[in-house]
Amino acid sequence: MTTGPQVRSLPGFDVSRETIERLTVYAELLERWNRKINLVSPSTIPDVWTRHFMDSAQLTRIHEASGHWADLGSGGGFPGMVVAILFASRDDVHVTLVESDQRKAAFLRTVSRETEISVGIVADRIERTAPLDANIISARALAPLKDLLASCERHFAPKGRALFLKGRNSDSEISEALESWRFDCEKHPSITDGDATVLSIGDIARV
Repeated sequence: MTTGPQVRSLPGFDVSRETIERLTVYAELLERWNRKINLVSPSTIPDVWTRHFMDSAQLTRIHEASGHWADLGSGGGFPGMVVAILFASRDDVHVTLVESDQRKAAFLRTVSRETEISVGIVADRIERTAPLDANIISARALAPLKDLLASCERHFAPKGRALFLKGRNSDSEISEALESWRFDCEKHPSITDGDATVLSIGDIARV
């Protein structure tokens, strides 16, 4: 595995040197590909370890992971590819990334190959993807909560749980979603952004 000149870290996370090496390869690929396709805001590239890697990694602390983890609208791979890298040594977690943009899906396949991480990559729209029967569904900056819950209804396994990274408008999104859905929701403050929240959601049903 090729690594770059600077190996970074995830403060507060107990990760192996091999994991850091894989994330370093990922960071290099992200910087290179981002010059050609819009994977993340260019201004966030210098701070990729906090803005993208740690932001994604925090989901692994919020809900015990096992079975099938599906990441919807993966884009540049956040949070799903980071989760897959962190769980690379676990046989009981399989990650699927759903991304309809073919160029972004090609990037994800490249990251998978170069980091030697096994993930499922579905290059199609979420609503056209066959039900994923996912134990955990994640998404970051993808859609309003009410729309994400419709995706959960399609792709959840029984007793599935959703982990959504949300910004400062999370309360208004929850209120709007409660007009059409019933669900339980736990709010966790983000470790990377004082204005952001991670929503842990389950037991969803239409009103």
